[in-house]
Amino acid sequence: MFGERLNAVRKERGFTAQQMADKINVAIRTYRNYESGTTSPSLKILVRIADILDVSTDYLLCRDEKTEEP
Repeated sequence: MFGERLNAVRKERGFTAQQMADKINVAIRTYRNYESGTTSPSLKILVRIADILDVSTDYLLCRDEKTEEP
């Protein structure tokens, strides 16, 4: 879910995957792996991504949706 949300927000903000990779100083392949869900970014990179895209880390991690308690 993180990768899907990352991809959607990046596109909404008008960035290419290459631009994002450059902004967070990782290889394009690494960035694409984040969007595909193959790997996850470190906490430091996650915060940088959230800052660039002007969203919260909770939003990127899909923690903004309410869940029912058992």
